[in-house]
Amino acid sequence: MDNDNKSFFKWVVGSQYFLYFGVMGIFLPYFNLYCYHLGFSGIKIGVLSALRSVTMILFPLIWGAIADRFQIRKPIYILCNIISAGIWIFFLYTGNFLAMFIITFFHGMFYAPIISFLEAFTIDVLGREKKSYGKIRAWGSINFILIVIITGKMVDLYPIEIILPLILAGAVLQAVISIKIPDIKTCVKGSLSPRSGPGHIFNIRVMVFLFCAFLMLVSHGTYYGFFSIHLKNLGYGNTFIGMAWALASTAEIIAMIKSDKIFRRFSMENILVFSFMVAALRWFTLFVADSPVVILISQISHALTYGTFHMASILYIDSLVPDKDKTFGQAVNNAVTYGLGMMVGFLVSGCLYKSLGLFSLFLISGIIALIGGILFKSFQIIDSRRTAKSKQKVTG
Repeated sequence: MDNDNKSFFKWVVGSQYFLYFGVMGIFLPYFNLYCYHLGFSGIKIGVLSALRSVTMILFPLIWGAIADRFQIRKPIYILCNIISAGIWIFFLYTGNFLAMFIITFFHGMFYAPIISFLEAFTIDVLGREKKSYGKIRAWGSINFILIVIITGKMVDLYPIEIILPLILAGAVLQAVISIKIPDIKTCVKGSLSPRSGPGHIFNIRVMVFLFCAFLMLVSHGTYYGFFSIHLKNLGYGNTFIGMAWALASTAEIIAMIKSDKIFRRFSMENILVFSFMVAALRWFTLFVADSPVVILISQISHALTYGTFHMASILYIDSLVPDKDKTFGQAVNNAVTYGLGMMVGFLVSGCLYKSLGLFSLFLISGIIALIGGILFKSFQIIDSRRTAKSKQKVTG
């Protein structure tokens, strides 16, 4: 790949992050508020959120396995972008829970694989520059901030239903640009990949990481599902809610832009452990905080609980799976974390929302993140000792 093509491909994947997370900047803070506006109970909101997570578990794995097996990652990526944008249109015509449940499922069938495919495209484009992944991924966070702030002000001025056509517009634009995504293959065109599939990527390191990462994302369920509602219940307006989300993404961007320096100075394992610990502290803070200053300060830790954790997890999985299974490997990572982990987190939060309240749910979230960090660190210690003993036997 020559420099001109590489620069163009970096622009394409950067634009895809820019649009994808721009849409998320509308969806994450405001879609559940829209459901709340429709009169849905906490359980119904949790069920819809969990359903999205179910699709994040199943369909990235299915599409990822097919893409690696037949080396058709690009056509599937374009297909998923176009169809998911088309399905979103149906949200504009109903506020019925059952109808929205059905639309959510079919939308997720095609929307869920997009991010894991995009991660695989990006790693391929970067090649030897993988540790600068954060600089490209930061474009998504930059737009997330802009869109969150703009949408917060728009929702204060107009009915919250305005988020639906805004999300559609972003999805359509992303689908159009997705046609230019680079088609980089890891084996000869037209051949099947004989080693692709789950049997060749799972080992003890991957399994332990995925379980601990699952716990990390479970701990985020209350935040992603109910943080906006929590702030609304505390008496804060939509502008403040947008500011809180935007501040978190600002901190995340700084971490991503500095990704080269961070990964040169610290190992991926140490970055992951530190991210777990900071996540626990963040949720414990929200357990006791109702001050706007304290809440906004806690949002700065998003640089570590999401920014460094996400980058390290992408690179960690990439370092552990074979080249021919990169799409499937990233799909598994997203399925277990942002799929299964978030699903469990959403369901637990939705079911316990009324009985325990959101303050108590943040306490539980902190405990879960702490357990994940302790388990991951313990395994690193055991694994390093086992590796050292193996080397001693070989040299002895």
